[in-house]
Amino acid sequence: MESNLLFQIIVGAFVGAAAGYLGSFMVLKRMSLVGDALSHVALPGMAIAIAFNLSPILGALIALTIAVFGIWYFSETTSLYPEALVGVFFTASLAIGILITPEPDLLEALFGNIEKINLTEGFLAIALTVFIILVTRSFAKSLILGVVSEELVKSLGVSSRKVNLIYLLMVGAIVALGVKFVGTLLMGALVIIPAVSAKNLSHGIKSYYLLSILFGVLSSVIGAFSANVFSVSTGPAVVVVSVLFFAATYLVRKFRV
Repeated sequence: MESNLLFQIIVGAFVGAAAGYLGSFMVLKRMSLVGDALSHVALPGMAIAIAFNLSPILGALIALTIAVFGIWYFSETTSLYPEALVGVFFTASLAIGILITPEPDLLEALFGNIEKINLTEGFLAIALTVFIILVTRSFAKSLILGVVSEELVKSLGVSSRKVNLIYLLMVGAIVALGVKFVGTLLMGALVIIPAVSAKNLSHGIKSYYLLSILFGVLSSVIGAFSANVFSVSTGPAVVVVSVLFFAATYLVRKFRV
């Protein structure tokens, strides 16, 4: 295996680990559709970045940050549910992104291309995924308590509004890092499916976290390697592998019970 490809697969492993960890909270909070829709918001940002010869990851990060603040603000100041707000951002962003993305770059933006990840983007992705995991871990208890009751979070002297905002920002960041690896259409799957697979097997919250990370890493590594072997797009290969893990864990759970 070429050293450059090996480095890119390692980058994918870090992205998969962070995606799986963040996804574990998203599944518990019943926000799976939010994670999927957010990945599509990155497309117009990537298109604008490409037009100015900038890194698509930077464009995706800016677009997702703006979207997260918008979703958070409207969800706190209106009676609309976050899922409805994300749906509005999702459809508008996807339509605008497809219209303004240059046709030669459209497939790569939608489905990812691991070969286009350079050293700078790779090292940045590794550093940011570690940062994202550490930040999320620092308020993991508040996130879990928030699943049970927002009042429990408030009793600890923690603002649930701030926790939710920071969490959404971390989700936006990992989606931005992963869109070049998996693509905007499929990055949401890498956040959700490993966590759902882990839920099929876990017996406690710690094992749930660890299995979510493990399935995220394995889906990314095996999917990226398979994409290189069979000369297919990275994104679909990664998602197919993650779906196979889900199917296997579902069968294990069914027959174990």
